[in-house]
Amino acid sequence: MAHDLEGKRIAILATDGVERVELEQPRGALYGVGARSDVLSIHPGEIQARQWDMVSAGTFAVDRLVTDASVDEYDALLLPGGTVNPDGLRINPDAVGFVKAFVATGKPVAAICHGPWTLIEADVVRGRRLTSWPSLRTDLRHAGAEPVDQEVCIDGQFTTSRSPADLPAFCAAIVEQFSGARV
Repeated sequence: MAHDLEGKRIAILATDGVERVELEQPRGALYGVGARSDVLSIHPGEIQARQWDMVSAGTFAVDRLVTDASVDEYDALLLPGGTVNPDGLRINPDAVGFVKAFVATGKPVAAICHGPWTLIEADVVRGRRLTSWPSLRTDLRHAGAEPVDQEVCIDGQFTTSRSPADLPAFCAAIVEQFSGARV
């Protein structure tokens, strides 16, 4: 399993307010099995990370603007949470359009915590089983999804998780799901 994702390229869509561990730990797990990743964002430079939304937790370099990226360049998509991050993404038409186009490819998509907000805005959750941070469950239901309360939920191309407490299970699940990604 050491190189399950050798040669795979993962898009990580995030902006200011991203929950640091929800970007850093999955990225590290993917890197550990050979994947490359790009942090895509809605502005250049760096994005501000947070810890539990309240504490500044450094920055991440932006590799590319989402407007300069093509879904065809990536094998999978990761949507980390934090409250502010997906709230900023879901009001950005370029970010929402990228997510919608990515889901249309059928390639794997993973979202943790508040990350499903962007999936909701892209109108791609109808008829799907997803988990999330508890406060999003009503939003998921209103968008036509079936919200569940479990550490990891896999439904077709979607892998979702509730919170940083679920990161060990989430990281293992995305490595497994992304290793089956179509090129």
